[in-house]
Amino acid sequence: MNDAVIVEAVRTPIGRRAGKLSPVRPDDLMALTLKELLRRAGVSADKVDDVIVGCVTQTGEQGMNIGRASALIAGFPVEVPGTTVNRFCGSGQQAVNFAAQAVASGAQDIVIGAGVESMSRVPMGSDAFGPGEGPVSPALMALYEIIPQGNSAEMIAKKWGFTREQLDEFSYQSHVKAGQAIQEGRFKREIFPVEVKQNGTSYVADLDEGVRIPPSREKMAQLKPSFQEDGVVTAGNSSQISDGAAAVLIMTADKAKELGLRPRARIVAQAIVGSEPTIMLTGPIPATAKVLKKAGLQLKDIDLFEVNEAFAPVVLAWRHETGADMEKVNYNGGAIALGHPLGASGARLITTMLHELERQEARYGLSTMCIGYGMGIATVIERLK
Repeated sequence: MNDAVIVEAVRTPIGRRAGKLSPVRPDDLMALTLKELLRRAGVSADKVDDVIVGCVTQTGEQGMNIGRASALIAGFPVEVPGTTVNRFCGSGQQAVNFAAQAVASGAQDIVIGAGVESMSRVPMGSDAFGPGEGPVSPALMALYEIIPQGNSAEMIAKKWGFTREQLDEFSYQSHVKAGQAIQEGRFKREIFPVEVKQNGTSYVADLDEGVRIPPSREKMAQLKPSFQEDGVVTAGNSSQISDGAAAVLIMTADKAKELGLRPRARIVAQAIVGSEPTIMLTGPIPATAKVLKKAGLQLKDIDLFEVNEAFAPVVLAWRHETGADMEKVNYNGGAIALGHPLGASGARLITTMLHELERQEARYGLSTMCIGYGMGIATVIERLK
C-alpha cells in the first residue's frame, strides 16, 4: 500500500444563510476552491487523476454531478474526470477518504477530495420533492422510526441526561473559541478570500460569518426549543445553516517527491460505521473506536479532535463515552459557531485540523462526524515534519 499524503488543503470562509456567499452558485464556489487548491500547491490540473466532491442536497444548482461541473468550470482539462458523493453530512469527509483510498491502493496517483454546499441557494430537503411517495421508503419506515435529526438530538440529550444549561454552555464556548481563533488570525492560512460580484458591484468575503463576537449566554438562554415543546435543543445549541466549500489535495508520497512537493500530513486510518437509525447521531462513538484500532493508536495519542457540532448533545455524548480531553476538542470552535455547510463540512474539518496541527506543531489529529440514517465516519491524520 502507498502512503496517501496531504499536500494542500484550503477552504472558503463559511457564509451565513442569505449571507455574503449566497450570491455565488455552489458549482462556481467549488470551482474557485479547486483553482485555489492547485494554485497554492503549484500543481497543474492535468496531473490530477480524479476530483471527488461531497454534496448532500443534489438538486437544482447542486444537481447534475457538481463534482464534474466544478472541475470543468475551474478550467481542468476535459480528460480529468469528476464525481459527486452523498453520505449525508459525512459527504466531504467521505470524499477525502475515497481520495485517500484511491491513492493508497495504487489505482490513482493524485486525487482531490472536496465538498460544497450552498444551503442558501439549495435549501436542505429541497431534493425531497418530486414524483412518487416521498424520499423515505415505507419499507424503511416499517423497520425503523425515521425522525428529524433534531428529535434524535433530543433523544441523545435525554439518554445521557444533558441539561439545557450544559448544552448552551458548550455552545457558548464554541463561539468563544471560534471568536478567539478569528481575532488571532488562526484561520487566515486555510481560508482564501472569495470575490463576490452582485448587481454591478463586488466585495470580498474572507471571514466566517456565523461566529458571535462576543457571544451572549443570556440571549442563548432565551431561545425556545426548536424540535420539542419541552425540549433542550435550540437554534443556539445546533449547527448553523451555511454556505461553503473546502478541498484537500492527496497523492502518493512518491508522486509528491517526484513533483518536488512537501507532504504535510499522511492519512493514517479511516473508518465508516453504521449505528441505530432512530437515535441516528451516535455514530462518531463507534467510528472513533474503530479508527483508533485501525491506526494502532490510543485516545491519549491524539493531539487534536474535530467532532462535528451538528448538535451539542452529539459532541457531549461522544466525549462522555470516549473520555476525550475537551481541551483538545474543536480547538477553534465548531459548527455551532462556524456553521455547517453540509457537504463541505467533512473536508473543512480535515482542512482546519491540518492547519491547527501545524500551528501547534502537534502530531495526530482525529476527525469524526455523525451522519443521517445512523452512521459515523472518522479519519486520523499525522502531521509530517
